[in-house]
Amino acid sequence: MKKLGYRRVAGQLLFIACNKAMAYCSKARIRQIIRESGMEDGDFPETLVMHVPTINGQEVVERLKQLSPESVVVNGTRILSREVLAAVPVPFINTHVGMTPRYRGVHGGYWALANGDPDHCGVTVHLVDPGIDTGGVLYQATIHPDRRDNFNTLPVRQLSAAIPLMRAALDDVKHHRIQTRTGVLPSGLWSHPTLFQYLKTWMARGVH
Repeated sequence: MKKLGYRRVAGQLLFIACNKAMAYCSKARIRQIIRESGMEDGDFPETLVMHVPTINGQEVVERLKQLSPESVVVNGTRILSREVLAAVPVPFINTHVGMTPRYRGVHGGYWALANGDPDHCGVTVHLVDPGIDTGGVLYQATIHPDRRDNFNTLPVRQLSAAIPLMRAALDDVKHHRIQTRTGVLPSGLWSHPTLFQYLKTWMARGVH
């Protein structure tokens, strides 16, 4: 609220509430994307899961040191602390649903379309640093949504495009050839749209 103002945050909360209904209506399309892309949406095996109070807790630091991995894949967490990132001297690699650094933050694919920038509607696999999606870019790819896609299906399309990129990045780690490249400029940080922004963009550009 301090950064964005009360009015904008209220509009974002209204959008999030309304989007629950839209997300429900998108379930069939999401299942179709998962099926056509060959992804799986089953539960992760519990034998491989470690539950912790917070991703930035000491339990995570100690577990990383015990595992001594070659790399750490990050997905869907909050910003990692410097202590966690320093726990093991290996690359932390994240999948971001936007082309960085132009579309850092959230809903990068949506914002690219909302801005009339479809050539940069895509996904990034990048190194993690203490900033918000500011780590070095490893791989990027664009997606090409159609009229069946919307705010809730875009991330699934992006995830499908990101899987081969993550595999390539991990293969680079294995063969000691990992290197960063220039991303899409200029840099920008994006947050949730307000309900008014979403409706305006839907009517003006057909982006929903």
